[in-house]
Amino acid sequence: MIQKKIDDKIFYKIMASIALPIALQNLISSSLNAVDTVMIGKLGAVEIAAVGLANQFFFVFVLILFGINSGVSIFTAQYWGKKDIDNIQRVLGLALMLGIGFSLTFFLAAFLFPQWILKIFTEDQTVIHLGSSYLRIVSVSYIFTAISFSYSFAMRSTGNAKLTMVVSAISLLANTLLNYILIFGAGAIPAMGIKGAAIATLISRTLETLLIVSYVYSYYDVLAVRSLRIFKISSSFFKQVMNTTTPVILNEAFWALGMSMYSISYARISTEAVASVQIALTIQGIFIVIGMGLGNASAVMIGNVIGANEEERAINYAKRFSILGTATGAIIGLIMMVAAPLVLNFFNVSDAVSHNAINILRVFALFMAFKFYNIILVIGILRGGGDTRFSLFLELSSVWLYGVPMVFIGAHLWKLPIYQVVALVSCEEIIKSVVGFGRVASKKWVKRVIEYN
Repeated sequence: MIQKKIDDKIFYKIMASIALPIALQNLISSSLNAVDTVMIGKLGAVEIAAVGLANQFFFVFVLILFGINSGVSIFTAQYWGKKDIDNIQRVLGLALMLGIGFSLTFFLAAFLFPQWILKIFTEDQTVIHLGSSYLRIVSVSYIFTAISFSYSFAMRSTGNAKLTMVVSAISLLANTLLNYILIFGAGAIPAMGIKGAAIATLISRTLETLLIVSYVYSYYDVLAVRSLRIFKISSSFFKQVMNTTTPVILNEAFWALGMSMYSISYARISTEAVASVQIALTIQGIFIVIGMGLGNASAVMIGNVIGANEEERAINYAKRFSILGTATGAIIGLIMMVAAPLVLNFFNVSDAVSHNAINILRVFALFMAFKFYNIILVIGILRGGGDTRFSLFLELSSVWLYGVPMVFIGAHLWKLPIYQVVALVSCEEIIKSVVGFGRVASKKWVKRVIEYN
């Protein structure tokens, strides 16, 4: 009994030290994104749609970065369990090379061909014109985003999540202040509208990268690499890491493409439908920050104990996080259901857009317990445990075999209202939960990806 109390105390102490900073970081990010959406919304629903669709391209890029860094962080967490600093730095070097490589590709596409990218999502020429001007400017920030992602994930996996929270707070507060000044104008600075929002985003992402790298090389020796040797990756090490990481990258890339297919379908309904979904997603982002904190904490903690050769503890952690995540999701869903109409009062949009956004939020609320469980399942248990191939199968099958067909059937064949289309698609959360629960119960997800001496 005494030992159980000690184990519980250790579990919750470690969980809080990782989950709370990440949750706060995501809360700051989501809240300020909501403020940005409110600011852009004062320009009109067309502007919200333009920025939302332009950010779909960035969304795909970010999820690929998330895949790269989630994948390599499996190794970072397990190497940290062994306190193997040399290999932690080698993994960081690989993450930087992959991230910067992808960022250059996405930058060139967005900078040179923004109109072509926007035409994938919509035929509204005004939306294409406004979105293209926004996309071309923010594309310059992609390389900085890749660098900050690599360092942030490495710091989380080595137990230093607080710094990334502080840096995000500073950069995102700067983004909000700059948004206000550059979108609407102040003093001698003219109002720039959407272009002002893009410039503010570019400056804040650059600031975030400079702050993180400066801190690492001043105070955090674990990641302060002072030799180019980390970029000299042997073929065997590369193969070892990529065997586990590639499924995660594919997972995020194809999941992002699936979400983009949803956006394409919504845009074909109407520009107002896109605006409603964009507002609802922005608000949902605020409500799921606790889930993301728990998901990332479970990935780090499960990876650490597997790296320390404590597989039974990893299984115990998975059970605890699953129960905690599902219960928390149910509570958050109830709060979101009640708060939906109150939150929409902050947005200066038409009654039709507001009505649809409220209904979409209530749909999200109904599925919140499943969503929280799936965050724990995919990001925490399966990836933290090294079971990335099953995670890939689970995500792709639920999105591409169910979600994508249903969004087009609901929107274009059955011609349902936008909130009913969202409800139809959201059922994929239930499918994913049921299949994933079976995998967790089998214990086949526990896989040590590093050698243990």
